[in-house]
Amino acid sequence: MAERPEDLNLPNAVITRIIKEALPDGVNVSKEARRAISQAASVFVLYATSCANNFAMKAKRKTLNATDVMSAMEEMEFERFLQPLRESLEAYKKGQKGKKEASEQKRKDAKEKKNDKSREEEEEEEERMEEDQEAENEVEEEEVEN
Repeated sequence: MAERPEDLNLPNAVITRIIKEALPDGVNVSKEARRAISQAASVFVLYATSCANNFAMKAKRKTLNATDVMSAMEEMEFERFLQPLRESLEAYKKGQKGKKEASEQKRKDAKEKKNDKSREEEEEEEERMEEDQEAENEVEEEEVEN
């Protein structure tokens, strides 16, 4: 477990992307400033996680949930970020629901396709058996005639 910000290093590419999205075009950020922002983000993640964990512990749970994070944000006096966070979580849930439905439909389609193949194979097998029986009957008829 990361106890200190130095132990937690967020990916530089992610930090750089967040910085670029937050600043207007043409603004440059020094390497030292990127490092400071990365460290600040690490501290924030550790603090938010610790606060959220306190809410989970008070509820006698070992699993942090979104409500715990929301409560932690409020406790840390980041109320202005609650609504964007709620909207982001709602969008995530909708996306996950859509993925789940698509996956279930794909599974259902594959199962139907498999069942269709099985039926086709059974029909082909029945046709072969009928043809074999007809051929045997013809052979028997020829033997009887001879």
